[in-house]
Amino acid sequence: MTIEINGVAELREHVGKHLGYSSWFKVTQDQIDQFAEATGDRQWIHVDPEAAKSGPFGTTIAHGYLVLSLIPRLLPEILSVNQTGIAVNYGANKIRFPAPVPSNSKIRLGATITEVEEFQGGIQLTVEATIETENSSKPSLVAQLLYRYYG
Repeated sequence: MTIEINGVAELREHVGKHLGYSSWFKVTQDQIDQFAEATGDRQWIHVDPEAAKSGPFGTTIAHGYLVLSLIPRLLPEILSVNQTGIAVNYGANKIRFPAPVPSNSKIRLGATITEVEEFQGGIQLTVEATIETENSSKPSLVAQLLYRYYG
């Protein structure tokens, strides 16, 4: 369920609160292969299922940056910010990949607003994002993401 937030005052009310989770999303070998082609990162651990069987994870795994790049797909299922102007990805304070995402596994995103601060021309939102992989005891991604809203 998407949380609808209207304006800066409502954003501030949600600081420190976990916003919920996205639905589960399957990361397929085809997606991994397409990402490898787009980025030129064709390391065998990602794209060679036969070689990966004898690797450290027993199967191919998604690129960490592929997992990171899925956040814009999953975050709108959790959060919609309105009445704040145009939004842009501003960057990240910290990104970690504690556990792999095996090919054909399911992931979901959890999010918490940790900070809302004003700057000249808008506001900056910090979101603690965690991607979990189904049946894994550790998160696959933990990041502090920055979004700026102008207007």
